[in-house]
Formats: sequence, structure tokens, C-alpha cells
Amino acid sequence: MIKIELDSQEAQVLKEILERYLSDLRMEIAATEKKEWRDKLKEREDFLKRLISQLG
Repeated sequence: MIKIELDSQEAQVLKEILERYLSDLRMEIAATEKKEWRDKLKEREDFLKRLISQLG
């Protein structure tokens, strides 16, 4: 397991970056026609949600 220590400002910036990426990813999911690829993108979306949750 890899652990990264962030101060509160670093955690906030990382959270903002991930939230922007999540927004873009949701648009990509909506525009993706191929179910197999859309399912992989949804897995990535779930992963990002967990990361964002851990950052507070």
C-alpha cells in the first residue's frame, strides 16, 4: 500500500482537480456508445468518487 501525506491545502487542490476530472468523465460516459467501454469508465468514476470522499 502506498500512503501519501498531504497538508490541508494540498488535499483541497487535489480534490478540486479530481472533481473537475470527474465532471469531464461523466460527460464522456454519457457520450460513449460502446457498453464495454462505458462500464470501464463507470468503474473509474466509482474509484474517483471514493478518492474524493477520502479527501473530505
